[in-house]
Amino acid sequence: MSNRVEVRFSGSGGQGIILAGVILAEAAAIYDDKNAVQSQSYGPEARGGASKAEVIISEGEIDYPKATNIDILLALTQVSCDKYSSDLKPGGILIVDPQEVKKVPKGEFTVYSVPIFQVAGEKIGRRIVGNIVALGAVVGLTGVVSRKAIEEAVLSRVPRGTEELNLKALQAGLEEAERLKAK
Repeated sequence: MSNRVEVRFSGSGGQGIILAGVILAEAAAIYDDKNAVQSQSYGPEARGGASKAEVIISEGEIDYPKATNIDILLALTQVSCDKYSSDLKPGGILIVDPQEVKKVPKGEFTVYSVPIFQVAGEKIGRRIVGNIVALGAVVGLTGVVSRKAIEEAVLSRVPRGTEELNLKALQAGLEEAERLKAK
């Protein structure tokens, strides 16, 4: 991992984007002992409005806490993909759900199509854990934090009584990443 990695999760309100960002930042800072900052923004609507969470992870000090040159972009809606893909730096990674993002932009980045909500619905039986499936895919495809760290962070953040469900969702995302990397 380079000294500074910038990750942006984007989509719409209600998809769990903010929680995914918080979990990733905690995995890096608390369980992998790296420096991390997390920021978020979302529309005034409770569900359906634009939503993004940014996480910066670094081995060294983070002297500027805003994401300006994105290494990893997760786009869970066409609008978020269109809006943020131009922020991806050359050599970056774009992860999209092909059911939600039909038009993938061209650029000097690697694109992974991960059927996040389909996996959540079919393998887990709950589309609501799509954010955790996405988190598993991001970690599995990029290695931005360790698997142990992301598991611990998920367990520390999800509602009591849903730990097993969320770990299953995380594992499903990690498995999708392995499947894509094997191609």
